[in-house]
Amino acid sequence: MSEKNLRLAVIVGSVRQGRFGPVVARWFTEQAESHGQFTVDLIDLADTPLPLDLPPLPPALQPEMDRPAEMADLTRKIAGADAIVVVTPDYNRSFPASLKAAIDWHYTEWQAKPIGFVGYSGGSGGLLAIEQLRQVFGELHAHTVRDVVSFPRYYELFGPDGTLIDPEGPNGAAKAMLDQLLWWGSVLRDARRDRPYAAA
Repeated sequence: MSEKNLRLAVIVGSVRQGRFGPVVARWFTEQAESHGQFTVDLIDLADTPLPLDLPPLPPALQPEMDRPAEMADLTRKIAGADAIVVVTPDYNRSFPASLKAAIDWHYTEWQAKPIGFVGYSGGSGGLLAIEQLRQVFGELHAHTVRDVVSFPRYYELFGPDGTLIDPEGPNGAAKAMLDQLLWWGSVLRDARRDRPYAAA
């Protein structure tokens, strides 16, 4: 991998027992690695305790807030990423509580970075969750790219071994999103280096 590669964090947002997220995330990680312009870090939120009881002051008011020690690796990976992809299902027309907790425990780590989405569900393909996440990340001064990857009725699209039955369409969608992440990620990485971002 070139040192000029963007550091891409791929976050598995669901921690539910029996979840399908890791299968989708592994597929997308393979797409990102084969793209050739990214160094990929796969983050599974199931590996990190995510307390729902946040401190009295939000991260926006205390950037150096004390987090549980077990969260240090997650925080380091988000902070070190140049671009981020969230892999999410729809739960009751929204995104998982685990993902909201991971987002809310951080603030500056998301700022001035591009965010992409890979959604999956039995109906909308994760699009309902993705539209809500766009609002959340906008509040955190992140930039969500336009194109997404969506898997409606995902259980019909992947074989028992976790590979796509008909990969052409999803592979093309992944490349389109990765190209956008590459452009925005490169521009914003250079901008953060040359002129540190200061949120209002």
